[in-house]
Amino acid sequence: MSGLSARIGRDIECGYRAPSNGTSTARPTGTLGQRPANNVRVVACRVVEMLTVEIEGCRASHARLAARIEGLTDEVVREPSLLPAWSVGHVLTHLARNAEAMVRRIEATTRGEVIDQYVGGAEGRASEIESGAGRPANVLINDVISWSQRLDATFVSLPDDSWSRPVRSGRGDEHPVARLPFHRWWEVEVHLVDLAIGHTPADWPQELVDRALPRLVAGLANRADPRSLMAWTLGRGPAPGLES
Repeated sequence: MSGLSARIGRDIECGYRAPSNGTSTARPTGTLGQRPANNVRVVACRVVEMLTVEIEGCRASHARLAARIEGLTDEVVREPSLLPAWSVGHVLTHLARNAEAMVRRIEATTRGEVIDQYVGGAEGRASEIESGAGRPANVLINDVISWSQRLDATFVSLPDDSWSRPVRSGRGDEHPVARLPFHRWWEVEVHLVDLAIGHTPADWPQELVDRALPRLVAGLANRADPRSLMAWTLGRGPAPGLES
């Protein structure tokens, strides 16, 4: 990682810690030799560490994805996935276009642009997935792997100042580029299960679960009847249906 890796040895190594009592007692344990004002560097350390874990998690999930799908036949990619109305080919096409969309949006930020996640919005996304799902297995596999590898290379080579630049999501809101590695990591692992080719929730990396589960739990109250949800968590009722 050009910029990011250069900072890892500098910022992560610095070892600054914010004092618990609010006093200015933090001291450097590395070699920089100067204390940052307002513990700014401890924030930089945590951000770099978070990105490093998520980029590596994404790369490892891409490797698992490649290993799972290599050798899939034309017959298998026509079979139903675990997603309603989607075949294995639909899921593979979505994974390829999702990686491509991330690369496109990141590259746009280097030109000072904020572009839509998918050309043509939600309709364009659906059209590309539908038109691409029926391709031969080897074409689908190459599409997924090549775009996944290109995204990995993009993350690794991204300059430091690019991580805070905005990109637009499919919903139209904007967020920093820095959120994309986690989003892709989540996307790949969840859809690996949806492919129904041997990957199960038991295979999800613990570091991903540790990051994703609190977010999912926090959103439960908005996806179910609150009393039914409370009863279920207390062992006093069945699991409620969840709105998507």
